[in-house]
Amino acid sequence: DKPTKIKPERNEESIMKRTAKKAMSILAASALLALTLAGCGSTETEAPETTDEGTTTEQTSTLSGAVATNGSTSMEEVMGVLMEQFKNDNPDVSVTYDPTGSGTGIEAAANGTADIGLSSRALTEEETASGLVGTEVALDGIAVIVNADSPVADLSVEQIAQIFTGEITDWSEVGGDAGEIACIGREANSGTRDGFESITETEDACVLSQELNSTGAVIQAVSSSPNAIGYASLSAVEGQEGIKAITVGGVACTEETVKDGTYEIQRPFVFVTKEGAALSEAAQAFFDFATSADASELIAGAGAVPVA
Repeated sequence: DKPTKIKPERNEESIMKRTAKKAMSILAASALLALTLAGCGSTETEAPETTDEGTTTEQTSTLSGAVATNGSTSMEEVMGVLMEQFKNDNPDVSVTYDPTGSGTGIEAAANGTADIGLSSRALTEEETASGLVGTEVALDGIAVIVNADSPVADLSVEQIAQIFTGEITDWSEVGGDAGEIACIGREANSGTRDGFESITETEDACVLSQELNSTGAVIQAVSSSPNAIGYASLSAVEGQEGIKAITVGGVACTEETVKDGTYEIQRPFVFVTKEGAALSEAAQAFFDFATSADASELIAGAGAVPVA
């Protein structure tokens, strides 16, 4: 038998068909790869953009404006942390704090020169009758402080009252070293003084060696005088050198004892507003934040006792 011969044209046609099939396969694979890469590229560029936009929308506040607060110097630590957090949450709102004393802060709320007055005492019946509203933000213990080198560690409320009214004039009468007691107090307009005197029942009867207009000044004066005694907000006393807070009736001035009422010398921190006068949107937002449970941890961190 003779071998079968393949015609040239058929051989060429077969080669061309195989080549075309390979080309089509390559093109199809390339197209599929391109689509896959395009899809991946779309996911990589669009997903973060969507996430970023979503995050920005959730975290950025549209609130703007200014909030003026005025009053108690004892509320400085509490106001500091509240303003800082509120500013972080609402970068376009400015909150100012003018530490002028409780009496001035109450007056500022009454005459409208401040959005919120700050008082470290409860409002009087006369003040509430005039249309002012007091809202408790926190509680604060008033620590009784002596020089760090004083051997006296505990006094009763009665002894403290006797010291500040001049009935007891020498430290030897209450277990200390002999020496004339120097009583350091706050100015007449101070909420700290009002709270201290109302609790110890020494209103208008204190005999003071120095009458100072800030919490820091009282602490400084006691730290520099071995025979001094004074009073200051718990939140301001913690961590201070040169002084020590004595126990009152055997009870230390702490957040726990203030909250449970066992520490006797304590008072409220109050936001003062005017009844019937609507706050601005920014001021109302700050007021709501400061009096909410969201601010409790911040207030506790500032050394006061939250009430929300």
